[in-house]
Order: sequence, then C-alpha cells, then structure tokens
Amino acid sequence: MALKYSGIKVELREVDLQNYPPQALQISAKATVPVLHLPDGSVIDESWDILKWALAQNDPDCWLGENNEFALDAEILIETNDFSFKEDLDRYKYADRYPEHSEQHYRKSCEEYIEELEDMLCENSYLLSDQLSLADIGVFPFVRQFSMVDKDWFDQAPYPHVRQWLNNLISTELFSNAFQKHELWQQGGSPAVYI
Repeated sequence: MALKYSGIKVELREVDLQNYPPQALQISAKATVPVLHLPDGSVIDESWDILKWALAQNDPDCWLGENNEFALDAEILIETNDFSFKEDLDRYKYADRYPEHSEQHYRKSCEEYIEELEDMLCENSYLLSDQLSLADIGVFPFVRQFSMVDKDWFDQAPYPHVRQWLNNLISTELFSNAFQKHELWQQGGSPAVYI
C-alpha cells in the first residue's frame, strides 16, 4: 500500500513461500516476503522498513505527520504489534498447531492489543489522530487477519471503533488496488507485474 501511495513503480514478483525461487534467495536468504530489491543493490526485507522507505521517497498526504510527528508513536505501536500481537495472532489463526491452549485462549491474548486500539479509536478517527498515518497502514493488515479468524465473533465483539476503522481502510481504493491477487512469478515463465 505504501509503495502504491507513494507512486513508486516496482516490478512485483509473486512467489510461493513453499517453493521459494533461488533467484529470490540470492537477494534475501530469509526466504520471506516482502523483499524490496532496490536499483543500487540494497535490500529491504521487512514490511515496516519498506513502508518507511516509501514514505521517505514521497508522502503526499503526510502519513508521517508534520515534521514526522507520528513517527515515534507509530514505532511504539508497531513494536507491540510485531513482538506481542503477531505471536498471539499466529497462535489464534493456527490454534490446532498450538494445542497447549484453546483458540479462545489465544483470541483473548490478542484482545489485549485490540482493546488498546479500540481505546485509541474512541479518541480519533485513526490511531494517532483524525488523519490517516503510517501507524494505521502498518497495523491494519494484522487486525484484518484477526478479524477473519472468526468473522461471526468479530462482527459481534465489543470493538465497534476497531470494526469501523478496519472497514473504512478496507473500502479504500488504495486497499483494493494494493491487495489484488497476482499469478505466481516463475523465472523464465510468467512475467512480473508492474505496479
């Protein structure tokens, strides 16, 4: 989303993580996505770092805020997201792989973070203010995943502000343009997609 928003042209290569292409491994041995390989040969292989890089190139609607005012608060929110919520979310999404506890137990662990977001969204339309920021774009894909594990439960859960915020982001043109499915890229096979 950040690349599209910033107007940065990229060659997109959709890969199968179970059959990670050797050419991609040469770029980043982590065998994860996303990976951004820049023309100067440098590599950015964390989505949050790619988002910040893209905004440093072009930030037309000021997602970083005036004088980067949102940067620090966004970093703190993303740290909680990446080192606590994502772990709980993985256990909730794949509860059968973690039989030590029930799916409901893992969901309850996730809810601590969702409750924090709900409190923030009681104050503002977006996480840090009434303006969309990099924090919203960094966090919402994971909240979206959380919402999809048990959609019926989420639709009734006591998080109306989170639901509204999530629905608003999902219904944007930016989201629909960025979250399109693409054919798998095969070296020497199907062409890459240019966005």
